[in-house]
Amino acid sequence: MSVTYIFHHWRKCYISSREQAACLKKLQEQEKRQKVEFRKRMEKEVSDFIQDSGQTKRKFQPMNKIERSILHDVVEVAGLTSFSFGEDDECRYVMIFKKEFAPSDEELDSYRRGEEWDPQQAEEKRRLKELAQWQEEEAAQKGPAIVSPVSDYKDKYSHLIGKGAAKDAAHMLQANKTYGCVPVANKRDTRSIEEAMNEIRAKKRLRQSGEEGTPSS
Repeated sequence: MSVTYIFHHWRKCYISSREQAACLKKLQEQEKRQKVEFRKRMEKEVSDFIQDSGQTKRKFQPMNKIERSILHDVVEVAGLTSFSFGEDDECRYVMIFKKEFAPSDEELDSYRRGEEWDPQQAEEKRRLKELAQWQEEEAAQKGPAIVSPVSDYKDKYSHLIGKGAAKDAAHMLQANKTYGCVPVANKRDTRSIEEAMNEIRAKKRLRQSGEEGTPSS
């Protein structure tokens, strides 16, 4: 390999490197210029937004990460609030808000879900939530609810024994811890039966003794 070949090869590579460096520098300058132009355009749009009293928020078209960063910086300098929404980087967009109309957590959640914000619907949901919470607190203060049977056992068997009999039976029965329910009359008549039996026995003895004392013919 001759020295001349090596020199020409080195010169070619050197020129190629210089061209690449020049091209890279040109691209960097172009990118910088585009950033400056984009920033000026965003500053103009943000300024118009501030001066428009009829606007409280504004949604921008999807931007790349660098553009979103520039817009967030412009908004911060202007004293506004900004948020980025959207899952995919290509579809992410920026929304800006005036300080006095900063979004609530519910509004931000709505945008994050990709939904439109409806203040009236949100207010209705808030009222229903407060009502449900109030009802739970009231129920907790009252204590557990007392469950009443749907029907009375007297009505359940009234078609068999009659309504009058069912009511009478209900009055006559009392709970017995050992044997269940027994008629009250039976409990009160226990001593009367014993007395009656004693009386019957006494009469029987008197009758027998009278028969024995009677002379035979």
